[in-house]
Amino acid sequence: MAALALLIVGGMALVNAIMSEPDKKGPATGAPPAGGGGRTTPSSNETTTSPAAPLPLVIRVTGQPTTVVVRVADAGGKVLANSTLNTGDTLQFKEAPLQVVALNGGSLQVAIYGRVQPREPNGQRAQWLVKAR
Repeated sequence: MAALALLIVGGMALVNAIMSEPDKKGPATGAPPAGGGGRTTPSSNETTTSPAAPLPLVIRVTGQPTTVVVRVADAGGKVLANSTLNTGDTLQFKEAPLQVVALNGGSLQVAIYGRVQPREPNGQRAQWLVKAR
């Protein structure tokens, strides 16, 4: 099962790398600060958000690096993110519905509309669904 998941994620990464053009709709990678630290990758259409309106999805890597795939949860299934994230990295998304798959769910802290989700077992594939509000 894990090998199949790796093949699927790898195939998606290859197709995405070959077919995609640089587009600003997905998360943008920010440069790490001069003193080191993790990177923050906010979605390009992110504006100032009030505390009353939490983002639909925030992913933080708190454990070992892991591969994360985020796609729009509709018939088109556009891939918004497909990469290996390092400890300290953060992804943020303003749109929904979204489907999230991580090869090591225990490495992530996932917040959906501001609510931190229960931690998944370390070393196991995990998935989350962010419904539209």
